[in-house]
Amino acid sequence: MRFIHTADWQIGKSFRRFGDRESLLRQARLDAIVRIGELAIRENAQHVLVAGDLYDHFAPADKTAAEPMERMKRFAGVTWHIIPGNHDPHRPDAVWDRLTAKGLPANVCAHLAPVPVDLGDGAVLLPAPLLRNSETNDLTRWMDDAPTPPGALRIGLAHGSVTGFGDAQDTGNPVDPARPKSAGLAYLALGDWHRTMKIGERVWYAGTPEPDRVGSQSVGQVLLVDVASNDAPPVVTPLDSGAYRWETREVRLGGAGDLADFETGLRAMPDILRTLLRIGVTGALPLAARADLQRRLTDLDAAFFHLDANLERLAVSPSAEDLDAIDFDGVLRKSAETLRARSADPDLSAEQRRVAADAMVELFLLATKARGEAA
Repeated sequence: MRFIHTADWQIGKSFRRFGDRESLLRQARLDAIVRIGELAIRENAQHVLVAGDLYDHFAPADKTAAEPMERMKRFAGVTWHIIPGNHDPHRPDAVWDRLTAKGLPANVCAHLAPVPVDLGDGAVLLPAPLLRNSETNDLTRWMDDAPTPPGALRIGLAHGSVTGFGDAQDTGNPVDPARPKSAGLAYLALGDWHRTMKIGERVWYAGTPEPDRVGSQSVGQVLLVDVASNDAPPVVTPLDSGAYRWETREVRLGGAGDLADFETGLRAMPDILRTLLRIGVTGALPLAARADLQRRLTDLDAAFFHLDANLERLAVSPSAEDLDAIDFDGVLRKSAETLRARSADPDLSAEQRRVAADAMVELFLLATKARGEAA
């Protein structure tokens, strides 16, 4: 059997911090559904398993609730199998009751109880829907004794955190990663972690088809899964599905000579018009170079979809020439000296030192601009 495994669509998620670009990111999550349907058709996968958190909230607005349904029903040759997750648990009178009362599209199945579901072709789906946003018990345990026909492919579908997996262990919604062995599963499709990850030969997180934060995954993905039997290992192939890239970079700058390479390297990144980049800058720069960095970052912010530069760990080391460029003597020079002292004062907080350094850069920019205009 061949199917697509996906999770964590979180339709309706807010991106207010991105201002007027919020609508583009919200729309991208809906467009990802269409891409998943197209991938299913292209790869001849008759089923799409959605391992929880289709919605970002258990009570979305009526339009928000209807939008993914309208997109899924366009792919009549694909059956979409959905379970509630921790963001959209099956609470009474919440989104899943509303949708089922209204009537789901013929090719959309919401599995709201832990009962075996015949997928055809000798396969059975064993869903573990969430009724609350946080469970203390492992809801996949019922799969161990779930009745299925002899020889049936047993496929688990759940949403939660695998237990005992390094620092990622979570006490909420625990999932035993050994469940395929105890329950005889050919594959266990998981959602909750927003990054594509192989936990074991038969246990995978699909990640999110459209990333929503830095540090999860750079490109949205779904998994194309082929299972031949309960004994043979599944063949799992990640497929890109996202429109936007979420990237992180760490850069160390040691002088003005590093700035050109810094900018060139960022501009060489793929598809920067659709990239949300968080960059951490460390090192130390003279004041003139720090001001040049600010100008370059302003241009780069216009080149990227979104750029978030963290300069808190970048020290400013003004030279005598930097201070002379502000003022040879007088009030401005005294202000610059005060700010320089505060920016390096170990008795001040990191935030206070950063504010002083930023103010020194602004003073440098204003002074040099005024001198240029006077000339």
